[in-house]
Amino acid sequence: MVTTPTENNRVLLASRPEGEPTAENFRIETAAVPEPADGEVLLRTVYLSLDPYMRGRMSAAKSYAAPVEVGAVMEGGTVAEVVESRSPDLEPGDLVLSHLGWQEYGVQPARHVRRLDPARAPISTAVGALGMPGFTAYAGLLQIGRPQPGETVVVAAATGPVGSMVGQIAKVKGARAVGIAGGPQKVAFLQELGFDVALDHRSPTFREDLKAAVPDGIDVYFENVGGHVWDAVLPRLNTYARVPVCGLIAHYNATEAPEGPNRVPQLMQAILTKSLTVRGFIQNEFVKEHYRGFQEEVSAWIREGRVAYKEDVVKGLENAPEAFFGLLRGENFGKLLVQVGPDPTR
Repeated sequence: MVTTPTENNRVLLASRPEGEPTAENFRIETAAVPEPADGEVLLRTVYLSLDPYMRGRMSAAKSYAAPVEVGAVMEGGTVAEVVESRSPDLEPGDLVLSHLGWQEYGVQPARHVRRLDPARAPISTAVGALGMPGFTAYAGLLQIGRPQPGETVVVAAATGPVGSMVGQIAKVKGARAVGIAGGPQKVAFLQELGFDVALDHRSPTFREDLKAAVPDGIDVYFENVGGHVWDAVLPRLNTYARVPVCGLIAHYNATEAPEGPNRVPQLMQAILTKSLTVRGFIQNEFVKEHYRGFQEEVSAWIREGRVAYKEDVVKGLENAPEAFFGLLRGENFGKLLVQVGPDPTR
């Protein structure tokens, strides 16, 4: 039985970070649990998704989405349980995909949440392999990268929720998958997932290793990191290579331009002379046409054992800031989740 709570613990943005975020940029407080109005539901957070895009929301710089206001609850995707409903479409005990942010309880319009079927897949996957990260990989790779059988697909941060899906979907489509990750443990995991080659970007011989791994060049590079990995990849791109760009985590904490020569002319020359397609994207631009197909295809691939996923679960909302710092440093191993409250399916 779902009981109505009285206190709501939540994490607020206390100040905007300069460079790498610190604990001082967050504040944990206890507030009253809000009451739902007609058409709304009161939700209890089970899982909170932590994702690199949240660093951008902490900044007031102009971006594709509005920043989190100082003093407001940090935003984030959530899997939640309905505690109280004032909508005929949902009942207490229903499990939903929602966007409550970093808090234990919250109210949302029933039309803004999606009911989950625990019999179809573990509910945590709704913010991972079968959620925004999985769809980012699916849409970016298939709609922009468009890998063909026998082509070489390279992806960095390859053990993360996006990168691991990119490589596995590339394999499903008949392409050759080269994954780049940090450290021997992550490299070994990529080999378990069936990547053709797994490389450690921390290795002093990384550039040489990448060159050896792609003797015929790179046809698709799925970019979500930037930094020295991109510097090593650029010379290896083939004519007509496609580069979907969904993130640049290596630069999110930067406060000034990087040192060294201006590489923009080199990049523009490569785009021109190799006829490269470099396309930034936000996953929601593909939702209307491709989300249903994503749900059907990827859930089937998971059931068939053709696609696997790994979750890194941290328990307790109070630990969300420290887990987020680790995410930005690449310390997570798999899809990073905070288990805020009990999972009624386990």
